[in-house]
Amino acid sequence: MERAAPDKKILVINCGSSSLKYEVWQMPQRASMGRGIVERIGEPKGRISQKSPKGDLNRDKQVPDHKAAMQLASAALTDPERGIIGDLSEIAGVGHRVVHGGEQYANSVVIDGEVMKAIEKNCELAPLHNPPNLEGIRETEAALPGLKHVAVFDTAFHQTMPPEAYMYGLPWELYEKYKIRRYGFHGTSHRFVAARAMTLMKRVPENTNVITCHLGNGASVTAIEHGKSIDTYDLIFGAEVTWRRRQADVSL
Repeated sequence: MERAAPDKKILVINCGSSSLKYEVWQMPQRASMGRGIVERIGEPKGRISQKSPKGDLNRDKQVPDHKAAMQLASAALTDPERGIIGDLSEIAGVGHRVVHGGEQYANSVVIDGEVMKAIEKNCELAPLHNPPNLEGIRETEAALPGLKHVAVFDTAFHQTMPPEAYMYGLPWELYEKYKIRRYGFHGTSHRFVAARAMTLMKRVPENTNVITCHLGNGASVTAIEHGKSIDTYDLIFGAEVTWRRRQADVSL
């Protein structure tokens, strides 16, 4: 008789330039135990909002940097009355959303020194996202040392695209020197949507092709053949987004 996998609590972090989102998942049940967000990091007035079965927690407080944001999130997670967990020691591992893994990573990876260097190197490809992603990793590792921290890259899912899909009609030297190519984004979303579609349609990836759409602050569509991304496009011309100018491919 096989033993059931032990229950584990996994903390998921999505750290942006002015916000830190977090959620705790009970595994292997894949059940959310609660989530929260620290907003307006670096502004005169910050705020944390958290939802869990114990109730909502909302506090206004200045959050000068990502270190303070992680400290605020840790306190909310373990709040005696409305916390999600009793103690940070209950967390078994941490997952970090990282926007750009470049050409190095086609899968999620356990974070070590080499991974941190790669994320930092790819800051030039994602200057608005990778730097705060790095800050989130550093501060979470400081708050939760000794645990495995895993980077989940938005670009990883699209590393299966063939050259004819990811290369631009530009001089080859620009790719060799600056790595200018289409990388694709929102990969975690496209992967999930495709898998969910398979479940709802009662089909399997091996004999199914789908087109997935990610619609949010950014928007993109992806062509998926037999479970793998073969082409993707950021909808900066046809979709309203909150901060990008709709004039050129955002990948450039």
